[in-house]
Amino acid sequence: MSMFCYQCEQTARGKGCDVLGVCGKQPDVAALQDIIVHQLKGIGYLTHKARLLGRVDDETNRFTIEALFTTVTNVDFDPDRLEQWVREAATVRDKIKKTYCSLSGHEDESRFPAAAAFAPARTRTELLDQAQGLGVLMPSVNEDVRSLEHLLIYGLKGMAAYADHAYILGKRDDAIFAFMHEALFTLNKPDNTVEALVELNMRCGKTNIRCMEILDEAHTSRFGHPRPTPVFTGLKKGPAIVVSGHDLLDLEELLKQTEGKGVNVYTHGEMLPAHGYPGLKKYPHLTGNFGTAWQNQQKEFEGVPAAFLFTTNCIQKPRDSYKDNVFTCGLVAWPGVTRLKDRDFSPVIQKAIALGGVEAKEGKNILTGFGHNAVLGVADKVIAGVKSGAIKRFFLVGGCDGAKPGRNYYSELAEKIPKDCVILTLACGKFRFNDKEFGAIDGIPRLLDVGQCNDAYSAVKIALTLAEAFNCGVNDLPLSLILSWYEQKAVVILLSLLSLGIKGIRIGPTLPAFISPNILDFLIKNFDLKPISTVEKDLAAILN
Repeated sequence: MSMFCYQCEQTARGKGCDVLGVCGKQPDVAALQDIIVHQLKGIGYLTHKARLLGRVDDETNRFTIEALFTTVTNVDFDPDRLEQWVREAATVRDKIKKTYCSLSGHEDESRFPAAAAFAPARTRTELLDQAQGLGVLMPSVNEDVRSLEHLLIYGLKGMAAYADHAYILGKRDDAIFAFMHEALFTLNKPDNTVEALVELNMRCGKTNIRCMEILDEAHTSRFGHPRPTPVFTGLKKGPAIVVSGHDLLDLEELLKQTEGKGVNVYTHGEMLPAHGYPGLKKYPHLTGNFGTAWQNQQKEFEGVPAAFLFTTNCIQKPRDSYKDNVFTCGLVAWPGVTRLKDRDFSPVIQKAIALGGVEAKEGKNILTGFGHNAVLGVADKVIAGVKSGAIKRFFLVGGCDGAKPGRNYYSELAEKIPKDCVILTLACGKFRFNDKEFGAIDGIPRLLDVGQCNDAYSAVKIALTLAEAFNCGVNDLPLSLILSWYEQKAVVILLSLLSLGIKGIRIGPTLPAFISPNILDFLIKNFDLKPISTVEKDLAAILN
């Protein structure tokens, strides 16, 4: 069967994966995810209509963000699990349809869009046949309209990931769900215009700022505000569990369940910033950080007698040599890999102990924990440094890492940024350079690790607070944003920055395949969005 997917930066030939996903996605997985997105448009249509009549359903809200998150790159590769999502989506749709019909007083399904009336086939084979008419290139529409619709869909997927993390920790805002369902409702319209979709994408960015704000509240109210913390990158002799992904609640529960068992817990990838939170760093067996970014896991995990736990997205196909040591939880899944339920981590703990443990290995310390509270706590020093000329400029160099050539641009950039400039970084792109020595300016480290991609709100808050302190707009600050993207969470962060009116952002290593030439031209003209070029040219342009 055929497939087509171009939602991530590494899509084949920079155009689209049409045989096999570069991420490892099989055609049947792509097809089932296409069905789920189609069903969500129908659920969004009915839920939005019901909401206008005064009915809000939390079960549908939760399903919407989980189902969208499930289709994000590197989350769920298991066709059996995805078929379950398709079946559940039909049940959720039927329930909300019944509610809406009762509220509105009519049951004429002929008035519903195709997505709201979609009935999934009974067998997997028939489902895959159905999917052939539901892919991202169907139906045929204006190229620019399609581009903006896909930008919106991928923005919604990214926001759903942030909303789900917040929801799990008990933080939610119905305005976020209301927007999601309104956007999904709008995606059913056959006559969407470029102007209307541009406005909706900007609203998606603004709504995501609120979403990231409540996620920040969820993290800091549960675990405390991050504090600057050195993190050991070597190994301590003994049984080891390496935790990847993003979910801090999963990590907390694992730390509780491993207390007193002689098991050392290491973070990996985007979990590195967990070490800065007081509520997590208090566990002495949170030993350090193992490895670097997500795309290196196959070579880094090879031959290591440890258990590996994936909590959210960022899983790659496990090699057979360590596949039996891999466990998943939450929404992440891979065929043939043990999936844990209800945060019962006893199987991964038992595996770590049975493997006998790792040998001690020397490592260096790297700093993390520079969230908005920590940075703004020394804002007076930062402002004084700018006014005195000791700090000439701030560079935000952050975003996703990946395996596609061209990403060494970011490590070269960080190393060549002048020594009178401060570098803010976040997400896994920092692993390109966070082990380098950058020194300090008047006691302020030149490299400030703000956190995960989930912590993008911290960077926004720092920028807005500095702008307020200098009585200027963000675009007037001595601040340059150079971002790397890979998947849909990065897409919605870009929309958030654009919704704030921030201009001059440089982005790479390549531009999204789903952005049409006309829409790219619009973004360049209206937001001065710039594709990265060379380090020398970009630095010269910024510094001059």
